[in-house]
Amino acid sequence: MITRSGALGCAVIVAMSAAGCVVGPKYHAASVQTPPAYKEATQPTATAPGAQPATPEQTGTAPPFTVAQPQDDTIHGKWWEMFNDPELNTLEEQVNISNQNVAAAVASYYSARAIVREAGSQFFPTVTTNPSIAKARSAPTYNTLTDYSLPGDASWVPDLWGRIRNTVSEYSSIAQVSAADLENTRLSMQADLAVDYYDLRGEDALKQLLDSTVVAYQQSLDLTRALYDTGIDSDESVAQAETQLESVQAEDIGVGIARAQYEHAIAVLTGQPPSTFSIPAEAKPTTPPTIPLSTPSELLQRRPDIAAAERTMAEANALIGIATAAYYPNVTLSASGGFTNIGSAADWLTWPSRVWSIGASLSETLFDAGLRRATVQQYLGVYNQDIANYRQTVLTAFQQVEDNLASGRILRLEVQQQDAAVASAQRNLNLATDRYRLGIDPYLNVITAETTLLSNQQTAVNLRTQQMNSAVGLIEALGGGWNTSLLPSPQAVRAVGSPTASTSTPASGNQATQ
Repeated sequence: MITRSGALGCAVIVAMSAAGCVVGPKYHAASVQTPPAYKEATQPTATAPGAQPATPEQTGTAPPFTVAQPQDDTIHGKWWEMFNDPELNTLEEQVNISNQNVAAAVASYYSARAIVREAGSQFFPTVTTNPSIAKARSAPTYNTLTDYSLPGDASWVPDLWGRIRNTVSEYSSIAQVSAADLENTRLSMQADLAVDYYDLRGEDALKQLLDSTVVAYQQSLDLTRALYDTGIDSDESVAQAETQLESVQAEDIGVGIARAQYEHAIAVLTGQPPSTFSIPAEAKPTTPPTIPLSTPSELLQRRPDIAAAERTMAEANALIGIATAAYYPNVTLSASGGFTNIGSAADWLTWPSRVWSIGASLSETLFDAGLRRATVQQYLGVYNQDIANYRQTVLTAFQQVEDNLASGRILRLEVQQQDAAVASAQRNLNLATDRYRLGIDPYLNVITAETTLLSNQQTAVNLRTQQMNSAVGLIEALGGGWNTSLLPSPQAVRAVGSPTASTSTPASGNQATQ
């Protein structure tokens, strides 16, 4: 029978556990300096030297970004739909379902959630049993006795100093880091696919350009042969025209290498073997969308890598609390009970055969040669390192946004200037061809003009591909359509859940700090 003093002691311990303190520092997210606006977004729209400012309708390009107003929509989760390309939309949807890097990140997230529940199991007592039936014979009577035993043992370590709570908090933060890493992986794979897709379409545009150039060069060769047959030109001009045609034909064939590689990369990103995947060739007009630009301070809530860095700080802060709890004693409550009887199976589970015991123990480290202090200092160092990494992640994010803003702004001007260069090169070729037809200039002038035109046309195609990639890069730098409200809360990561075939993020909730 438990005495009143024993019962009172147990009640006190339970009460202390229920209202126990959590030792260690209270977590606060580190502060970072954010600029009021992006520098590259405030730069005046430049024009080519000596040129009049061109409108988007004249250049065929829209402004690369616009500063979002409160009533404007921000970038949505399916950000690729801004490009108005149904084929790209279909491919991007497959990334979320079949990409193996995303699938691996989902599995890692579920594993991290399971570890949270493992840590949470320490809140509850451990109960074990070891039933047995044993026969024994003893001298000198050599009687055979049977020992029937049905014991039960329970032990519990109350969380008086918050060690378990800090452990759960630590693993909850790790699970949130895993969730943010999942979204970062998803965004990276989506952006990689969009870049590969527009690189592939750039190769299609180059192929179309070279195909038309082959036709034009064949016509030039036919003209040169006709003039040679009439005695107006020489066989040297015919050889030059043949060389130029064969060179561009070889270049036309070579485009297929890069296109095949981009197609294979897209297949892998969508979780398909390259041997069974293909994208029909099509030279589509490409125009970068207008991208809503949030303020720099909002970037902290939109980037999954920044969210992961912030949750890593929370994890390190919880580790400091765990190390600090080692300074305080641990109390273990234990109890055992059951039934035991020797010789009679019928009396095994009867009330007189019951046995029980209950007790409590306390353990405290009296000397550890500075181990606990060193451990706390170790985790303080880790926490300060995570603060520096967090701030560096924020700075890198600002840099990436500024880089892509500058790229989009300058590429728009460069495309405008390059289009003017193509028009001038086409005019020069027309003049050179007319003068050659009249016998005024040699065919070498036509070759020079054709080479100049093709070079400028290829540059124009490449610049437009760079424009599309820059737009994708800006969207990725802004975090896609993600924000921290989609980060699973500590309660969500502790919830019981099982992995599924879908790679969509599991239960989500508002981000919670500790």
